[in-house]
Amino acid sequence: MTPEDRFPGPELPDSGPHHPQDLDVLPYGSYYEPPEPPPGYGYDTTYSGYGGARFLEQHWPTHSHPDDVTVQMVHREPLPAPVHHEDRPTIELGPPLAPPPPEEVHFPYPQPTPGEAPGPLYVVGDVHGYLDELRAALHQQGLIDAEGHWSAGRARLWFLGDFTDRGPDGIGVIDLVMQLAAEAAAAGGYCRALMGNHELLFLGAAKYGDEPVQSTAGTASFLAAWRLNGGQQQDLDRLEPHHISWLSRLPAMALEDNHLLLHSDTTAYLEYGESIAEVNDAVHHLLADEGADEWWDCFRRFTKRFAFRGQAGPMAAHELLAAYGGQRVVHGHSPIPYLTGSTHAEEGVPPHIPGPYIYADELAIAMDGGVTMEGRLLVARLPLN
Repeated sequence: MTPEDRFPGPELPDSGPHHPQDLDVLPYGSYYEPPEPPPGYGYDTTYSGYGGARFLEQHWPTHSHPDDVTVQMVHREPLPAPVHHEDRPTIELGPPLAPPPPEEVHFPYPQPTPGEAPGPLYVVGDVHGYLDELRAALHQQGLIDAEGHWSAGRARLWFLGDFTDRGPDGIGVIDLVMQLAAEAAAAGGYCRALMGNHELLFLGAAKYGDEPVQSTAGTASFLAAWRLNGGQQQDLDRLEPHHISWLSRLPAMALEDNHLLLHSDTTAYLEYGESIAEVNDAVHHLLADEGADEWWDCFRRFTKRFAFRGQAGPMAAHELLAAYGGQRVVHGHSPIPYLTGSTHAEEGVPPHIPGPYIYADELAIAMDGGVTMEGRLLVARLPLN
């Protein structure tokens, strides 16, 4: 059976090499080998398709400065005194024009008019720099048009984090998400994103570089850990201040239509606050004011995984839902092939990912389709049955 037989729908463009494994690792750490898969798949069919174009920023032309000219002072006869003329009459212009009224701003995103229901809710799993696959999946779901612009009206779209590393164009992914956020808001919908552990790692590598941090495995650095976890130098070279500003403000968690949206399948969020607002404020404060060691500790905590798997999984999901609200946890971070144990499939055959994975007594939905390991980049509409 060929990979095309396993993955219905149009062929995806080839955007670069796919690495055989996708688990994050701290320096000097080890990978976790999951046991046999728990029974049962629940999924919503999501296929991929072509479409999209890179968002191009407009750059103002730079103006060259003339070379400095040395002016030599030459003795000249004094100029005659200027002749003064009476001021000419002026035309009275009247009072200045009033400035236009400010545009109404809705926070955190445009609200529906009375009696109008909000648009459908979509979530996107880990992208990891695979820009072509992201465009294809969004186009197939009708969220962007053939030119790569928002075409979903009042729809609501959440990215679950991990835009960069391992794939070929992390900055291109960030640019596209920022573009869609502006276009969706103008259309009455919204496009928002969560902060993943790779955002913490990427920002830390840019800010602290090789500065030593104290890890449980000894002295490490953000830059070393970023490279170990698939950091791409071209992303770091293209990182600009507006990218850093946008990434630094991403929330760590959100609640939408009784879905608790997280990046990582961990209960470490409970260590940062008793409400969604407290958790988000704590992470933002840490990134703004704390040092490298505190930043590293936050990255380490949000790199934990598999909290909702196994016999204790439903209890862990209940714990988060009781604290922050919602009826289901929706997360990325842990690739579905690792959650199900399908990473040990026949050599050379991509893992079979029919869609999002519902587990933990249907309290958790995994959205990382393992795009970095020849799986799929998942975009799904919620709720899933």
